[in-house]
Amino acid sequence: MDLWNKLRSLDAYPKVNEDFYSRTLSGGLITIASSLAILLLFLSEIRLYLYSATDSKLTVDTSRGERLHINFDVTFPALPCSLVAVDTMDVSGEQHYDIRHDIIKKRIDNLGNVIESRKDGVGAPKIERPLQKHGGRLDHNEVYCGSCYGSEESDDQCCNSCEDVRDAYRKKGWALTNIEEIDQCKREGFVQRLKDEQGEGCSIHGFVNVNKVAGNFHFAPGKSLDQSFNFLQDLLNFQQENYNISHKINKLSFGVEFPGVVNPLDGVEWIQEHTNGLTGMYQYFVKVVPTIYTDIRGRKINSNQQFSVTEHFREAIGYPRPPPGVYFFYEFSPIKVDFTEENTSLLHFLTNICAIVGGIFTVAGIIDSFVYHGHRAIKKKMEIGKLG
Repeated sequence: MDLWNKLRSLDAYPKVNEDFYSRTLSGGLITIASSLAILLLFLSEIRLYLYSATDSKLTVDTSRGERLHINFDVTFPALPCSLVAVDTMDVSGEQHYDIRHDIIKKRIDNLGNVIESRKDGVGAPKIERPLQKHGGRLDHNEVYCGSCYGSEESDDQCCNSCEDVRDAYRKKGWALTNIEEIDQCKREGFVQRLKDEQGEGCSIHGFVNVNKVAGNFHFAPGKSLDQSFNFLQDLLNFQQENYNISHKINKLSFGVEFPGVVNPLDGVEWIQEHTNGLTGMYQYFVKVVPTIYTDIRGRKINSNQQFSVTEHFREAIGYPRPPPGVYFFYEFSPIKVDFTEENTSLLHFLTNICAIVGGIFTVAGIIDSFVYHGHRAIKKKMEIGKLG
């Protein structure tokens, strides 16, 4: 009995007989309000516990020799697909012109409706027995070697496509003004495509693989035109003023998508209101930040995000005139961002729940006590005033 009595004396929560309780209206209202507050905060803690939070930190980017996918989806409402070429170059000296793999072009009308969708470089008409370099037609079991039409750099050079002939002429500094007589161009239907696509636009999407160094990629119509608008005008009644580099960037990202990434150029649109044709350069200067995203399961996503973007239109004034097109100049930050998904521990969750319940009941008790004793004091003074 003495032991039980001693334990009973240690009770920090003495009980009061219900006959001595005094329940008030204000106390009931405070109890309801505090219970609602506890419920809302409890649900908030449950949500934080069930869903992961993202922690970030900055480190120095020490990666070297990596490659990067630049994903794009751009619409040119006043530029046919045959006149849109994708080029890349970087500070290491690597250059690629008129990239065709991993790129899809969609011909669109003036209302933006898709006329035709095809992978670039696919869909040329097939003509049997192409013209050989020696002048005859290709025979069976004979290796094809097309003529460069006087622009060969060596006797064994072959031009097996219209693009090869145009490249050979460009290297010589010649203008290709007899394109209808070029067998490769006739077989590929280059002239016919230009005729068919007059008045159309182009939606182009895909990706380019580049070195992870500063550089640029661009959509340059001048490259596909052999710098010979005069020839096209004579051939097709081509009118430059009907074409311009107005564009809309539907999507542009550097690397793999990850949760929470924001691409500031998505949805950006620029309209060339006053134009004399395919003139001027529209330039985007993009600061790219290397990023590593680690999810709750420990899987890492190595990617990049756009930190800042500056736009500038360079008019075709002076000499030499800038080549027309839409240019994206990018450079990488030396600082890397690490995002890590983390869950709240069970112990931390229970501690927060206890703090919420105990804290709100304590504050509610203080408020109730203040209201109760204040009401009693006012009531007492009113009674004393009546007696006086």
